[in-house]
Amino acid sequence: MRSFKTKHPMLLSALAIAFSGASIADDSQKNNELEIIEVSPKGLISYISASASKSDVPITKTPVSVSVLTSKRISDLGAETLQDAIGYVAGVYNGPYGVDTRGDWSKIRGVDPLVYVDGLQMQFGHYNNTRTNPYTLERVEILKGPSSVLYGQGSTGGIINSVSKRPHSETKGEIWAQVGNYDRVQLAGDYNTAFGQSDEFQARFVGVYRDSDTQTDFVEDNTFVFAPSFAWDINQDTRLTILTNIQENESGSSTQFFPHEGTILPAKYGQIPSERFVSEPSWDRYDTEQIAITAIVEHSISEDTQINWSTRYSDSSSEYRTIFSWPPKFEADKRSINRIFSMSDGESKSLLSDVQVHQYVELNDLEINIVAGIDYQDAETRTSRLRGGVSSPLDLYNPVYGLHDPLPTEITNIAPEQTDSQLGGYVQATFEYKNFVLNTALRHDDIEQKTWETAGNNATLTQVSKSQSALTGRIGALYQFENGLSPYVSYSESFQPLYGSKPQGGSYKPKEGEQIEYGVKYQPAGTEHLITASVFHITDKNHVREISPLEHVQDGEVSVDGFELEAQLEWENLDVYASYAYTDSKIDTTPLSSEEIFAQASLLAQQVQDPAMQQQIMAGAVLTTGTDDVALSATPEHLASVWATYRADNLVEGLKFGAGIRYVGKTFDGSRSVSIGGVDYHKALTTDSFTLYDMMIGYQFNDYELSLNIDNLTDKTVITSCLYRGDCFYGQRRTVTANLKYRF
Repeated sequence: MRSFKTKHPMLLSALAIAFSGASIADDSQKNNELEIIEVSPKGLISYISASASKSDVPITKTPVSVSVLTSKRISDLGAETLQDAIGYVAGVYNGPYGVDTRGDWSKIRGVDPLVYVDGLQMQFGHYNNTRTNPYTLERVEILKGPSSVLYGQGSTGGIINSVSKRPHSETKGEIWAQVGNYDRVQLAGDYNTAFGQSDEFQARFVGVYRDSDTQTDFVEDNTFVFAPSFAWDINQDTRLTILTNIQENESGSSTQFFPHEGTILPAKYGQIPSERFVSEPSWDRYDTEQIAITAIVEHSISEDTQINWSTRYSDSSSEYRTIFSWPPKFEADKRSINRIFSMSDGESKSLLSDVQVHQYVELNDLEINIVAGIDYQDAETRTSRLRGGVSSPLDLYNPVYGLHDPLPTEITNIAPEQTDSQLGGYVQATFEYKNFVLNTALRHDDIEQKTWETAGNNATLTQVSKSQSALTGRIGALYQFENGLSPYVSYSESFQPLYGSKPQGGSYKPKEGEQIEYGVKYQPAGTEHLITASVFHITDKNHVREISPLEHVQDGEVSVDGFELEAQLEWENLDVYASYAYTDSKIDTTPLSSEEIFAQASLLAQQVQDPAMQQQIMAGAVLTTGTDDVALSATPEHLASVWATYRADNLVEGLKFGAGIRYVGKTFDGSRSVSIGGVDYHKALTTDSFTLYDMMIGYQFNDYELSLNIDNLTDKTVITSCLYRGDCFYGQRRTVTANLKYRF
C-alpha cells in the first residue's frame, strides 16, 4: 500500500471570494471599514466558512455554528486521521467507538454526522469506501445542527465537509518522513507548480505511503494515496479545477467488541488487554480501494453574477473479513468467548453534481446575496455478506489461534445492486442591512431507491422502487455590534431517508430533525481571536438504535439540549484552542412499543438460563419498570479540551512547544434498567469520565522542520463507550510519531 498528499489553504477561499458574488471583502469594508482576513497570520484560525452557506462567508456573519480546522492546525495537532483532527472541536466526540481502522467515527451533538468532501457527499452505504487522509486536505469544516437545506440528506448532528488541497500559482513543495511506535513508517510529499505564459496552468501532486501496525495485535494500517490536481484559468472569468484521488488501504478490524465483563465490569481473570485480537491473523482483513475524480468550474458572468459547478465520479470497493464474539460475553470458564465470522464485499459507484448560481444585489443600504442551485446524486451500492459460527472458542487471556475448522474464503451469493438517486433544488437569500443579517433558505428533495427483493415461493428477485420527498428550511438572524459581538438566532431542519428493511422485518421511517439555536460570535477588534458560544435544542424523530446485529429499534423522538463554547486565541508567541460542550440527550420511549419490547426481551432472554423465566421475559411481562427516558449511547454529557502552542522564537528561533488536555465525561449505554420482583436483571451502564494529555515539540531551521508528537502521553487505558447490546470499546493508547519535513 502507498499514499500521496497535497496541501494549500488559501486558494479556495480566495477564489470563492472572487467568484461567489457575495463580494465579501467589499461588503465588509462597507459595513465595518475593516478588511476581512481569510486566515490568521499563523494560518491557524480561519475566519471564513464555505459549508454553512455554500459560498465563502465570514463566520461572524453566519447565524449557525461552524468550526473550521486549517491544514496548519491539523499539522500542529499531529493528527494521523480525520478522527484525530476533530478531537478538540466543541461539541464533537471523536472516536466514540474507540480506535477503528475501518473509518472515522464521531458524534456531533449526540448524532452521527454525514461526511462530505468538497461539498459533495462522500460515502454511500457501509464499509465500502476508503477513509479520507488528512494530508490531502487544506481544511475541515464542521457544520453543526441540521443542514439538509443546502446539502439534501443530512443528520440532525450536522456534516463534516473536508476541502481538498487545490493547485495555485506558486511553485513550492514539501517532503515529509515520519516514524512512530507500532512500527509506523510513512513518507509523504506535496508539490505545486505553475506554467504557461501567465501561469494560467497549475498542477499539484500529493501522495502518501504508509506501512504500519496498530495497537491491536495482528492489525495493520497501510495506505497508498495519490492525489494529483490540475487547474486552468481559461480566462479572467473562468477557472477549471480537476481533483483526483487514487487510494488503497490494507488493514483489518482494530475494533474488537469486547464484552462488558472484563472491560467496564470486573472479571474473574482481570481486565481484557486492550491489544487483544479476537479474529484470526491469517484471515482477518479490511482492504479498500477508491478512485475519485472531481471537476469544478467557476465562471463569473458579471461582477455580481457567478456560476459554480461541481461534479464527481467515484468508484470504491472493499473486502472485509472479521471474527467477533456475539453475543459478547464470557462462557462458563470466564475466560473464553464463542465467535462468529463475518464476510462482506462492498462496492459503491456514485455520480454527483451540484450547480449553483450566485447573485449579488445592492439596493441603497440593503445588500442581498442569493445562492440558488440544483444538485443530483446517483449511487449504486452492492454489499454481499456471509456469516457463520467459528468452531473453536478463543481464550481472551491466553489466545491460541488457528484451532478452528477451515473458514470460507469467498462469498458465492453475490447481492444485487441497490440504486439511490436524489434530485434537489435549493435557494438561499441573505439580506444585510447595515449591521443586521437575515439568512433564509428553502429546499425540496425527491429521492428514489431501487432494490431487489424476493417475491413468491420461487425466490424470484423483483426490482422494487421506493420514493420519498421532503421540504426543509432554515431561517436565521444576526446583528454585528461595533465592538465585535455578533449575537444570532436560527431555526433549521433536516431530512434523512432510511432505506432497506429492519433485520427483524419491517421498513424504516425517514428521520426528520429540527433545531433552534441561540448564540454569539466575537471577534475583538485589533486581535486575531475568534470566540463562539451557542445554546441549542434539537428534536430528532424516528431515531434508530441497534440492540443487536439482528434487532434495530426505531424510537419515536430524541431531544438533545446543549451548550457549546469555542475559543481560538492567537498572540505573537502563543496560540490557544479551547472548547467546552454540555450535551443532555433523551430518547422518549414512552409508551413502550411492541418492537422495543421484543428487542429488549430477546437480549434479556439470552442472559437467563431458566426456561420459564425466558418465556416470561419474551412475553414482555418483565418490562414494566425502568426509566421512561434513555440518554443517547456513546454521547458524553461533558466535553472539554485545551490545546496551546508556544512559539519560543524569543528563546531559540524556530522552537515551539505544544500541549493539550482532553476531558471526556461519562457516557451511557442507551438502555433502561430492568427489574423482576425486586431482582435487577439489567442495569444500565455508565462509563467513567477520563482525561488525556497530548504534547508536541518542534524545531524549524532553514528549510527543515523536526517535530515530535505524542497522543495520550501517560498511556492511559480508557473505555470510550459501552453499548446496551453488550460490547465496550478501548480508546487510543499512547501514540508517538517523529517527523522530518523539508520544504523547497
